[in-house]
Order: sequence, then structure tokens, then C-alpha cells
Amino acid sequence: MCGICGVLNFNSQPVDKLWLTDMCGEMIHRGPDTEGYYLADRVGLGHRRLSIIDLETGSQPIHNESKTIWLIINGEIYNFIQLRKMLEENGHTFYTQTDSEVIVHLYEDYKEDCLRFLRGMFALAIWDSRQRKLFLARDRIGQKPLLFWQDEQRFIFASEIKAILQAPGIKREVDPKILNLYLSFQCVPAPGTMFKGIRKLLPAHYLIVKEKQVNIQRYWRLDFRVGQRLGLQEYKRGIQEHLSEAVRLRLMSDVPLGAFLSGGIDSSAIVAFMSRHLKNPVKTFSVGFSEKSYDEVKFARMVAKKFNTDHHELKVSPKAIEILPKIIKHYGEPFADYSCIPTYYVSQFAATKVKVVLTGDGGDESFAGYYRYTACKIAQIFDCLPPFLRKLIQNLLYLIPDRGDMRTTNWQLKRFFRSLHHPAQKRYLNWICSFNKQEKSLLYSSGFLTEVDLNYDFEFLTGLYRQKPGLNFVDDTIQVEMETYLPNDLLVKIDIATMANSLEARSPFLDHKFMEYAATNPLDLKLKRFRNKYIFKQALKGFLPAEIIKRKKLGFGIPIGRWFRGELKEYMQDILLDAKSINRGYFRKKYIERIIDAHLRGLTDNGYKLWTLLMLELWHREFID
Repeated sequence: MCGICGVLNFNSQPVDKLWLTDMCGEMIHRGPDTEGYYLADRVGLGHRRLSIIDLETGSQPIHNESKTIWLIINGEIYNFIQLRKMLEENGHTFYTQTDSEVIVHLYEDYKEDCLRFLRGMFALAIWDSRQRKLFLARDRIGQKPLLFWQDEQRFIFASEIKAILQAPGIKREVDPKILNLYLSFQCVPAPGTMFKGIRKLLPAHYLIVKEKQVNIQRYWRLDFRVGQRLGLQEYKRGIQEHLSEAVRLRLMSDVPLGAFLSGGIDSSAIVAFMSRHLKNPVKTFSVGFSEKSYDEVKFARMVAKKFNTDHHELKVSPKAIEILPKIIKHYGEPFADYSCIPTYYVSQFAATKVKVVLTGDGGDESFAGYYRYTACKIAQIFDCLPPFLRKLIQNLLYLIPDRGDMRTTNWQLKRFFRSLHHPAQKRYLNWICSFNKQEKSLLYSSGFLTEVDLNYDFEFLTGLYRQKPGLNFVDDTIQVEMETYLPNDLLVKIDIATMANSLEARSPFLDHKFMEYAATNPLDLKLKRFRNKYIFKQALKGFLPAEIIKRKKLGFGIPIGRWFRGELKEYMQDILLDAKSINRGYFRKKYIERIIDAHLRGLTDNGYKLWTLLMLELWHREFID
């Protein structure tokens, strides 16, 4: 795993190597082992390396036989041995043992179509000196980041925002439109960033820069059409075989590896298959909390005992907030998924013992694991009821108190019923957002309201739905989340947390062959009546303890609402109500005081709202001030 960066000047000026060294210096955590550069003509490529495969000769940039093609990559190619054999049979010669070298030869033979051969996670850049062309590409799911900026004089790219910001002349200006999206989605959805002018390359896309022209194309998408329906046993066997293969491929390493183990079904399944493929006990790492409703350690221990793993645990407390300045700096833009704290700590913990971990990310998207998918299905039934009955049910909303933690049934029911009268896409947005349209109209200052469109988040979301085949709203929502929540939130979180600690994370559920197979599983087997991940759980019977398969999904988070009423109360108030925060001109102080008061009095759980605002302000202080 690595950090990459580069500069292409559109004029005849050579690239200043100091720019590249400064950019690489901001990503040393991504590649603490070595650095490498390529400078020629008007292009410069920079690379920081975390050595995982071919520790001796795998330094980058990598070139072809004639040194006309130069590659830098952040990622791993799991099928490189088969690709290397094919390329050698076609007459290519190799000078390293690394997985990355296959890409330069594939590009020689297939140009942009080389991406279809790659099985892995990657963000890559190729300089084709013969065609004077820069080629960038990002993996199908978006596990590895790639950002870029351009003006009339140059094109700049890197693995992280703060590396791009090292280049002279790039202004640090907040994009109000993106800030508005952040307050809805709790992260910054691609292709935008919080900085005007800096963009993200979308997953499953490539980009070509030639003669000042930038061309972006999509090269892959999932197909959710079921085709010929199979029997239950065939689907179960298919899941087992595809997941086993995906895990086996990700055990390729010249350094120690382990696994994150939450005690949920996805990470437990990964550990189960790792144990089948490895001779020695799997090293497993878990995070716990003193608050019972957030703690899964007992389930992680159950799995660790079942597979005789070398198990390690870490307890996270409110003092974890001390790490926030470092986390903010690594993310480069505001990020309000508060599970970033335990994810950072478990990554830091694991990095003391291994250099690679396997994770359970992606299982919920492939097999309808989130309760909001169930909510979508229930809402569809509600839409079919007679109007008088719908009205009666909605009136019951006012009888449900929403006091207490957001994980309580009452709080979740209140949130569910509050949006039932909206059309399907609008109610889904209201379920997932930090601040809905009405709340933003109260939060935003009069001046900021003139700079943003309160309907933009809904237009952004409906634009994604329009690209789906319209098979079923639940199916379409799963596909939308694979292009929003998964790459913009979950994969950003795991990439930043692990890379900040020079640790590589691999996710077997995100193997594109596995995901292509899972997409063909019928929705009524993924979400059977109101049972999430039904077919996946059936496939794991006999592999995992029954308690793991039957247990209620908890989710990976921290009790931020309780912490804001306790140890972190003054910290939160001091920052959000500080004159520096208010004087930015985005928000009304009275509304912030109102949601703080409601939270502290226990009238509702506004912890997630306050956290979203807190992370925005801390980011502002680090990157704008």
C-alpha cells in the first residue's frame, strides 16, 4: 500500500521536484519504507511505499522494457501471478517480482482496457511518453482514493487532499454547495471535495489527460439482473465458494497479517475462512466500550475461541477524543461517521503486530444487511394502505417518545414514522441525513441561505436513482449506497484509519467477482420477509456459532450522545458556541444552542448532529484558518 502523486505541466516547463517531495512528505504514513520519483519532459511522478509484496525489488515508479511507460500505484493486484504468466507467454520480460509490474505490460498490450484484467484494489497513474498521455484509474468499488486539480497551466493528482494542497497556487476555498451536502450525508460525496477546484475520481472510472483535455470514462458497473433462478443450496454453495476464494487471494503477503474482528457476522465470516486457509492461528483485533449497548467484545471472544485465534482487545473511552486533531488532519475534509475513532484506534493497535489486516467491509451492501433496507420495504407496504389507515398510523407518531439514545427502539421508530408521508426517495434521504431541509432552514444563517440550494442534496440523490434500472426501490437503494455510503463513508474511513498507521486493509467482500455473484442473488433471498441477510446467514450455518448468526445487528459506533452529556459536554459546547465558529457566518447560534439544550436535557439524541457540526469546525480550524 502506498501514496502516489504527480504533476503534468501543460506548457514546456519541467516539473519542480521540490513540489513532488513536499507532496510525498504529506503522505509518508502511507509509505514509510521508501520513496521514488520519475521526472522527464513536463511530467513528474512521486511515490511513497509501504512494502507488502516483493520487499527487495518492488520500488516504484515501475517501467516497461523500453522505459516508455511509467507506473505508480497505490493498491494490490491479487491475480498478478496468473497475469504475469500470461504476459510472459506473450513475450514480455519482468525485472521485479512485484504485483505492480504486470500493469505496465497490460497497458502496453491493451491500453485503457487493461483495467478489466485487474482483480484487486488500486489507484494508479501511468505516463505514456510515446503518446504524451497521462492515464489515471481507480478500482471498481473505490477502496483506494485518487484526487485531482487542474487549471490552464497544470494538472495535479494525489492520494490525499493535503498532498495536493502542497502545490503552489492552490487556494483553500470552501465550496458552499459541498458543505451543504456534507450536512446531509455526514461525509463529502464524490466527485466533490470541500475545497473548490479539487475533485475525486469516481470508483470504476479512469481519466486521461492529453493536450490539456481531460476525459473521464466509466469502465465497470454491477448488474443486478438475476437471470435464471437457482435453488437455495446452489446460492449457499456459491456464496461459500466465492467468499473462500476472495479470502484466499487476500492472504498473499510477504509480511505478517491479521483481521479486524467485531463479533458481527461479516468479520466473523472472514476469520472463519482465514482459519481454513492458514496453518497458524489468525491474529484478531477487537474494540470494546464500557457502554453495554455499543460493546460487542463478548461476541468477538466467542468467534476467537471457536477458531483459536491469537486475539487482542482494546477498550475505547471518551479520552479517545484527544486523537481528533490527528484524525482531522488525515481525512483532509470533514467526516462525521464517529466510528472513525474506534477504527483509528484498532488500526493503531493492530499495526503494532501486523502490516496487513482483512476486514468485513461490504457484506451489508451485497446482502441487504442494514435495517434501513427493511424500513424501505415496510414503507412500501405502508404506501399500499388505505389513506385513513395511513393517517391513523401517522397520528401514533405523537405518542412515541424519542428520548434517550439513538439506538433505542423508540428513537428509531420516531425517525421512521416522521418521514413516512414523503415519497420513497425523500423519506430515505430523511432517514440517513444529519440535517434535513427544514432543519437546515433553521440552522443556516440568512447570508448562507443565499449561497446554497436546500434542495440540492435531494437532486444529487435522485440523480443517482435515475441511473438505476428501477427493478425495485430496495434494490435501487442498495445500488445507490454502493456508490455513495460505501465508497464515500465506509471505505474512506477504513483507508484513512489504516493508512494513517501504515497498515494495509483488505476487504474480501469487495472482491468484484464476489460482488458480481452476490448481485445475482434474488432480493427476496437477501431480505426474506423482514430478515436481513437471510441467504448469507443460511450459507454460514455450520461455519459460525449459532449465536453469531442469530444475533441482532449492532453496528460499529461510539456512544457519542452519552459522551456529549458527560465527559465531552464542555469540549463540545466550547467549540460549537465559540465566537470563531459562529463568526464564520454559516449557522445561527440560537439554533445550535437549541439542539444542544434539547440533547443535554435528554429530550432527544442530537449527538450525531452535534458531531457533524463539531467535525466541520475542527476541519475548518486545521485546513482553512
